[in-house]
Amino acid sequence: MTYTTLFFIIVAFIVVETAWEKYLDHRNRIASTQPLPKEVEGLYSEEEYRKQQEYFAANNKFGNFTDIVSLSVTLILLFTFAFKYIDDFARSFGLSEPWTAAIFVVLTNLISDVISIPLSAYKNFVIEEKFGFNKMSVGTFIGDTIKNMLISIILMTLVVAALAYVYQWLGVNYWIIGSLIIAGIMIFFMTFYTSIILPLFNKMTPLEEGSLRTAIEEFSKKTGFKISDIYIIDGSKRSTKANAFFSGLGSRKRICLYDTLKNKMTDDEIVAVLAHEIGHQKCKHTTKQLVLGILNMVFILFLSSLFLGDPETGNMDLANVFGSDKPSFHLSLYAFMLLMSPISTVVGWLVNILTRKYEYEADAFAQKHGKGDELVNALKKLSADSLSNLTPDPLFVSYHYSHPTLVQRIKAIAGKC
Repeated sequence: MTYTTLFFIIVAFIVVETAWEKYLDHRNRIASTQPLPKEVEGLYSEEEYRKQQEYFAANNKFGNFTDIVSLSVTLILLFTFAFKYIDDFARSFGLSEPWTAAIFVVLTNLISDVISIPLSAYKNFVIEEKFGFNKMSVGTFIGDTIKNMLISIILMTLVVAALAYVYQWLGVNYWIIGSLIIAGIMIFFMTFYTSIILPLFNKMTPLEEGSLRTAIEEFSKKTGFKISDIYIIDGSKRSTKANAFFSGLGSRKRICLYDTLKNKMTDDEIVAVLAHEIGHQKCKHTTKQLVLGILNMVFILFLSSLFLGDPETGNMDLANVFGSDKPSFHLSLYAFMLLMSPISTVVGWLVNILTRKYEYEADAFAQKHGKGDELVNALKKLSADSLSNLTPDPLFVSYHYSHPTLVQRIKAIAGKC
């Protein structure tokens, strides 16, 4: 198979995937106008439902626009062989392959950021602002953007440069050490996210003594789940939307409550939300997802080693797909990832099916420990507060949703499905 053929296969994958997404969006747009199921009747007033429909339509229209921009930019970069020229510029410094890979990653990330930052600004300061969600100042947005850019660039540069170095060292067997490197990074971030990364963006305050902390501690004692760290996050500085989550592994586990959640729910409802999160921990969902994520990366790196070939001979060097006549690990790896996009799509679909199963199990844990009704009330409040679409298309849900729909969760908690 020629590299020209591979190039057009990549283009076809990108176009077909975008077309598939637009088909799903079309189905979901039609489903969004259906009458509300009886399980959520009365959740929105007539005025709130009109607002929800407008919010959905605005996001749908904006999503279509961003998809068109993304597709157009990607095709332009491919057909102008821009990645080859970026690689040539990175090589002009005369550095080793790992450093060249690092420069290439920095430059491609900057291009991506130049495109995504205006879109993100419009999303926050136009759409979210119009519907009363945005609380982010321009200064906070700029600060978040810079921090996200730096974290992304540093992380991706380290990973790609390390993989390039190992590839030069071990050749086609690079996937073995490469898998260990990525697994170590994944474990590190999952363990220390709330103690290193999150404080860069949010202020975390220990939950003060009072009725809520007492209720949480009593429930955790009842279920045999040890809790030491409970934090309130200043989510209200960015959005009115509420959230809560567990993070960390082992002794680094922390409960994080957004202040918006604390201000909008009763103590019993917050405990019910945390009961759901404790259910995830009790069922070891976090560990299972980590293991599956690592295995997926091992599989991807192993497959890539079959395509990349030997660094000395340049066998099967996929950099040619982008018009380059020089063996290039990072260009070949990027071409491989684009070729594997259909497999990644199927894997993502299966992962969503699995995570929805985990959500049902966590809900069942809360229901088993007497928090089913409170959890339903909390879920309804969260949905209404965020103007959620209550009648999404089933195929769209299957493909995109990591959580069951509100109606599905209510039925499951009530034992009706």
